[in-house]
Amino acid sequence: MSNSIKSSVVTITGGTGSFGSAMVKHLLTEGVAEVRVFSRDETKQDLMRGTLKDLRVKFIIGDVREQSSVEPAIDGSDYVFHAAALKQVPSCEFFPMQAVATNINGSSIVLNSAIKYGIKGIVCLSTDKAVYPINAMGMTKSLMEKVAQSYARNFPDSKTKISITRYGNVMMSRGSVIPLFMEQIRRGEPISITNPMMTRFMMSLEDSVSLVKYAFTNASTGDLFVRKAPACTVETLVAAVTKIMRVKGKVKINQIGTRHGEKLYESLLGSEEGSRAIDRGEYFQVPMDTRSLDYQIYFERGQSDVSEEAAYTSHNTNQLTVDQVAELISHLPEFIQYKETHSL
Repeated sequence: MSNSIKSSVVTITGGTGSFGSAMVKHLLTEGVAEVRVFSRDETKQDLMRGTLKDLRVKFIIGDVREQSSVEPAIDGSDYVFHAAALKQVPSCEFFPMQAVATNINGSSIVLNSAIKYGIKGIVCLSTDKAVYPINAMGMTKSLMEKVAQSYARNFPDSKTKISITRYGNVMMSRGSVIPLFMEQIRRGEPISITNPMMTRFMMSLEDSVSLVKYAFTNASTGDLFVRKAPACTVETLVAAVTKIMRVKGKVKINQIGTRHGEKLYESLLGSEEGSRAIDRGEYFQVPMDTRSLDYQIYFERGQSDVSEEAAYTSHNTNQLTVDQVAELISHLPEFIQYKETHSL
């Protein structure tokens, strides 16, 4: 992260989540003056306070849906990392208006407040499910991206640099499948899977933090960034988890079928984005589409055809073997902590 973060004040919305907790620790090592952890969950805030024991961390109870609580958290900050969201696919499917209220309206309030108070930069966190979305969570996160880019486009003279990051499933994060598989194995229960041929990106919390740091340092306003990541099938993932859990014999599998709003594979870049993405080595950078609303110029000549091969998906990225996935998981700090806690 650039030197500009040192001695600065940073607000993290959703700061008690998996990403927020990891980013707070990184920022403290970077020498920030203050980190404001903004979230609704006082229990998680109290746990974080007791764990970190660092006076530079300020805890603020509030909700991104309420401008009256967002503005005081942002006023006086230098930078904002916007991670607050409803992320569980099934709950968003059943309560889509709650997803709209948090992921779209709440994001608009955060962005508007960032511009109002002259924040130097804001990074908005999105998800692979925002690409060709089929579920309410993905749809609302896709619209969150559009809202962020609309602010970048409509306030070209603002000192606030707006950027967006997308990442896939974070291994060992709260609510993800790896901890679920591990607990089912530990209790001697069958492992519940949906479709064994589904593929998912394999990313660590460290990867997601690195992606946000890269966007923070390298973005022009309106840019979208993704980090390249390997993937594997659910079948491979189950085999890897049983291996690192040292399961003897064959584990029973309970195939429950595809759940609400699930895809066979996920995409970090759609083909339209992939065709104009800039390859930055470990990352893809997609500049904001700056075309105007004057459609007259496209009546006679449109864009050249876009190849579907330009998309970046969990099907066409590097596919990991069972041993590679097992190696990846076994070195995660979250897994090492789980192993120590449960005496594995």
